[in-house]
Amino acid sequence: MTSPAASTRVLLADVRDAGLSVDEVVDAVRSPTSGGLVAFLGLVRDHDHGQDVVGLDYSAHPVAVERLRAVCEAVAAAHPDTRLAAVHRVGALSVGDLAVVVAVSAPHRGQAFTACRELIDTLKHEVPIWKHQSFVGGGEEWVGIA
Repeated sequence: MTSPAASTRVLLADVRDAGLSVDEVVDAVRSPTSGGLVAFLGLVRDHDHGQDVVGLDYSAHPVAVERLRAVCEAVAAAHPDTRLAAVHRVGALSVGDLAVVVAVSAPHRGQAFTACRELIDTLKHEVPIWKHQSFVGGGEEWVGIA
């Protein structure tokens, strides 16, 4: 269970089927008390495991937004004085598209870097979002399904 204070420092947590805005996520965590702001942008790359990727399609479980918020709150609780935001895309994406944007601000850059890394790593492991990749030549692969 996270503290109420941690939940107030999660300014944005969402899963969307429309394009993502880096400015929206960064602006959500911007604060005059923060000396450091770190953002991570996850992009659709043109290859995976030695195969050329044509595009992919993200799917999410109905509880994905709730789980994303819980992950954000847990990271906020573990890193006092941080402000967090995270948005993940679902639907069909092309190479180069933004798939996920996370940002963390903190009084000092070290805090922001540490919390941002923890946020994206935990999000990738705990939020039920799955990737269906399509490869050149017609192959395909699901990623994130156990």
